[in-house]
Amino acid sequence: MAIRPVPRTLTRTQQARRQRVIDAAMSLGLDGGYDAVQMRDVAARADVAMGTVYRYFTSKDHLLAATLVHWVEQLDARLAQLPAQGDSAAIRVIEVLDRALRAMGRQPQLVSAVFTALASPDPAAVECQQQVSVLMEGIITRAIGEPHPPDLGDRARMIGHVWYSALVGWVNGWSNMSRVHDELVVAVELLLPANIYATA
Repeated sequence: MAIRPVPRTLTRTQQARRQRVIDAAMSLGLDGGYDAVQMRDVAARADVAMGTVYRYFTSKDHLLAATLVHWVEQLDARLAQLPAQGDSAAIRVIEVLDRALRAMGRQPQLVSAVFTALASPDPAAVECQQQVSVLMEGIITRAIGEPHPPDLGDRARMIGHVWYSALVGWVNGWSNMSRVHDELVVAVELLLPANIYATA
């Protein structure tokens, strides 16, 4: 099957169709994890042709990775409406990351599916990995707030890396959400100490 590239700018109808495909993948992954997300089943649930699914997503891993991008975008929008509270950057960042952890803890099958897909070497999935990293860095940066250290981007990116790697441990079964939280607290307190502005 020849796969045509997705236009850089989608029409409203195309955006809606693409979103139906993502929603279908999320629904299947929520119920059955990675193995339950089959492209034929996604097409049937989204009520689109198989060719339509492949027009927007080059592979199952690309689709699932794009699903995580969509999820983090939704998280970003919610956090923009209800920003983190706290007297220090560390407290605010931990609050934001805890919100994400609680949401993920409620849908472990889907989270496992999308993190499995993120490990794919598929170039389209790799691009989604980069999008997730940028989104998380933005979420963390906004939680840090003003004033911020001159190396703000580096610190936010490192916290994002710890978030990702700690969640991989949970997905793979050798960690739990409590340990993920504890590891994030350690990372955040090391990278955003109370005297950050004196030492930055």
